Amino acid sequence: MGRIFEKRKVRMFARWSKTAKAFTKVGKEIAIAIKLGGPDPDGNPRLRMAVQTARGLNMPKERIEAAIKRAAGKDESELQEVNYSGYAPHGVALVIVSATDNPTRTVANVRSALVHGGGSMATGGALDFLFRHVGTFRVKVGPSISLDDLELELIDLGLEELDRSDGEIHLQVEFSKFGTMQRYLEEKKLDVRSAGSQWIPNSTVELPEEKEAEVRNLIEELEEDDDVQHVFDNIG
Repeated sequence: MGRIFEKRKVRMFARWSKTAKAFTKVGKEIAIAIKLGGPDPDGNPRLRMAVQTARGLNMPKERIEAAIKRAAGKDESELQEVNYSGYAPHGVALVIVSATDNPTRTVANVRSALVHGGGSMATGGALDFLFRHVGTFRVKVGPSISLDDLELELIDLGLEELDRSDGEIHLQVEFSKFGTMQRYLEEKKLDVRSAGSQWIPNSTVELPEEKEAEVRNLIEELEEDDDVQHVFDNIG
């Protein structure tokens, strides 16, 4: 899966970094993390993940701190994470991750975007079996680090994939091992540029360029919705 994993990661961060709503989306990630695990990053791996993602997007420190303070209050207490399943054109399966205070509004918007883009809604969770939930890390590494030795150590912690490119490594772990891997990287004082989770397809479909562009346009339309955090697909 190596190159596919790397391509997916780059593609996802490219979409996030170009949208003006990137900080809003990561602010919701922080809010959901605090709601589920509390405001202390030391005891909340998901919050540390969200903060690392914010830093990876160059979110200013004071804005991160403000998001944490706001999320710890009652203003964001109604936010909940809801996943939806759907089909894009040409049989492409989608997992749509949202953070919303109004699921009725969100599901209506998601269904409308899917239909407008030539797709359709599926029953919630109906397509989850086509994907695996994994944790991902993007880590900057210097020339003094032996990647071979590091990889052996990470395998013992549940590493599934390691890709190397341009002075960085991209790591993939089973999501249940996310906290263990995150803590290890922190203890080793490695430069973690971003951390997050993805739904990785168990198998992929290949599309010609024109049809893939059609699906990408639909995904971008979905991700423009304020409630939609990520859209994952099974395109190869």
